[in-house]
Amino acid sequence: MILVSTPGTWDAVYWPLDHAPWNGWTLADLVFPFFLFAMGAAVPVALARRRRTPKHLWRHVFRRALVLFGIGLALNALDPSAHLVLSTFRIPGVLQRIALVYVAVAWLTERTSPRTQFIVAVVALLGYWAAMMLIPVPGFGPGVLTEDGNLAAFVDRALLGNHLVHGTWDSEGLLSTIPSIVSALAGVMAGRWLMQSPRPHHDSVWLFLVGLGVAAMGLLWDRVFPINKNLWTSSFVLLSGGLAMSTLALCHWLLDVQGWRGWSTPFAALGRNALATYVLSLGIDNLFTRWDLAQRGTSLKWEVYWFAFGSRLANCCRVETASLAYAIVYTAIWTALATVAYRRHVFIGI
Repeated sequence: MILVSTPGTWDAVYWPLDHAPWNGWTLADLVFPFFLFAMGAAVPVALARRRRTPKHLWRHVFRRALVLFGIGLALNALDPSAHLVLSTFRIPGVLQRIALVYVAVAWLTERTSPRTQFIVAVVALLGYWAAMMLIPVPGFGPGVLTEDGNLAAFVDRALLGNHLVHGTWDSEGLLSTIPSIVSALAGVMAGRWLMQSPRPHHDSVWLFLVGLGVAAMGLLWDRVFPINKNLWTSSFVLLSGGLAMSTLALCHWLLDVQGWRGWSTPFAALGRNALATYVLSLGIDNLFTRWDLAQRGTSLKWEVYWFAFGSRLANCCRVETASLAYAIVYTAIWTALATVAYRRHVFIGI
């Protein structure tokens, strides 16, 4: 998430690290659903020690969701493109969606059976598909999946007014949060499968194959309901969820079955302080971008990027390479900081 969110300049990004303009997908489009998938796998385990006191459990869940939502609003305020005008201030966002999904998944895993969770996931994906394709949008009609003409954008405009990132639509809107809950439920199911497995080697292989099959279903569904991260279409949920399952299975096989753990420390460190690292890295990047240097007419970030990378790499290796080099170094710095915190047992949570 840090790598794809903090290039040296947004005017020069290699296509795999940039989001698809509308329909279709890139590697960058998989980052957010993978994050939700990982959260889904972790939620039942994280809540297990609080189940003896349900009152405290739900107080923790709602408090954590409110804090996440609030931090998301703060990041919106720091966004370089944001205009701090109350009438148009953006309400949705990445952390806001995570907060809503977290509450939904916590409730489903604590109050319903695995069978019910699977049924909820299937009904949500089919129902979202049917709603998006059959319910007519005033002025556009049914089944229109353009930026302004789709049902999700219409619902967001009706409920959130002008508080959307693109004015008339938002990539983290309300209606599209429903299928994103399924992305997290996929993590719940996959995590449960591996944790309850009596044959870890055998079941990790099966989960890997099932993940590929689910991703293939998403590609087939793309023919009638396009893969679209902004709309979080049902086909996108299957594609990203299937690939996340296969990735989890591969990591499980490498780390837990084969015991190859030497390479995993930086990833474990980032995982233990995921929220703090993401928020601080993105917040500081936004501050540097908003920090105007009046005497130069540029931002502090641009000066750092151009001095350290752009002026040296743009001519010989393309400006995209310079932009990527900045993002890699910036990500490495935060990974190093997270690793130091991990080794010193400093963990920041909410």
